[in-house]
Amino acid sequence: MKTTAPEHHVALYRKYRPQTFKDVVGQEPVVTVLEKAVADNRIAHAYLFAGGRGTGKTSIARILAAAIGTSSKDLYEMDAASNRNIDDFRELNDSVHTLPFESTYKVYIIDEVHMLTKQAFNAFLKTLEEPPKHVVFILATTEIDKLPDTIVSRCQSYTFQKPTRAMLVEALERVAKGEKAKIEKDALELVAMLAEGSFRDALGILQKVISYSSNTKITREEVEAVTGAPRGELVNGVLNAVANGDADAALKSVTEAVAAGVDFMTFQKLLLDRVRAVMLLRNAASVRERIAEQFSKDDFDLLQSLAGAEKTILNSKLLVALLGAYADTPHAYIKQLPLEIALLDVLGERAER
Repeated sequence: MKTTAPEHHVALYRKYRPQTFKDVVGQEPVVTVLEKAVADNRIAHAYLFAGGRGTGKTSIARILAAAIGTSSKDLYEMDAASNRNIDDFRELNDSVHTLPFESTYKVYIIDEVHMLTKQAFNAFLKTLEEPPKHVVFILATTEIDKLPDTIVSRCQSYTFQKPTRAMLVEALERVAKGEKAKIEKDALELVAMLAEGSFRDALGILQKVISYSSNTKITREEVEAVTGAPRGELVNGVLNAVANGDADAALKSVTEAVAAGVDFMTFQKLLLDRVRAVMLLRNAASVRERIAEQFSKDDFDLLQSLAGAEKTILNSKLLVALLGAYADTPHAYIKQLPLEIALLDVLGERAER
């Protein structure tokens, strides 16, 4: 176990990691409660931060440690995926009894705590029940359901929400500006979609794209090239074919996408995005401006044209079928089969509003 030392930031997610509570985006309920606890000097002996990867659990743990006056000499971080055995926690149990070097509290951040062995949990439990007054534990996990109830019940628990796509786009814009790069709006939207609710993943993709680009102006095509995301033309091919009720052309476009070696789950996400946009443009004019920001001008013009059709199969029924295909794809022996079945089912129906 090592004391946290100052880092030489290289990765964007490290360079732009929030340093104070006011820098945190998307976790207002958590931040509000923690700030009040610090202000009132009501510090719990153990916190449990649960939520998806890249949602800010470790960042807020470090911010909380700093807010209660813990210096780097008294801050300890463990990765439970690597330090998961009983001997590691016997060592921890011994170390907690030594006084802090220069702080009021020694803080132990234990990441991916659900990875501990049963024996390690048992060894840790006694310390968690009755820690020294100068010790604060902050446990972080992406899978709270794997934690024993005896551990959860002894912690003050907080649930971290995934950031929305709009939050990710805002964060990406801010970081891109800091890196003196200009990224097209639809390119940012694609990065945000691929990140799947993770600030860390979004910044990781952005860093690869910036490194790949030959200049400071980054296009959607460059994001597609770096990430392996399917070209918009392939997705629009399916979209147009479905709008025209042409099953043969729709299935041909799906086959072309598979032959191009695209990530098929991403392909389906992009298709879902476009069908949803058509449905919203058709039925909710108030969201037009927001949808326009998510796509290139050519793509948006296409979506508006499809939304303006008198009758269309691009409706909620198609969305339900596509969502079912997306859910079934990871388990399919032939990855494109669920989508092919969904398209055939829908295209066999009469076009309607």
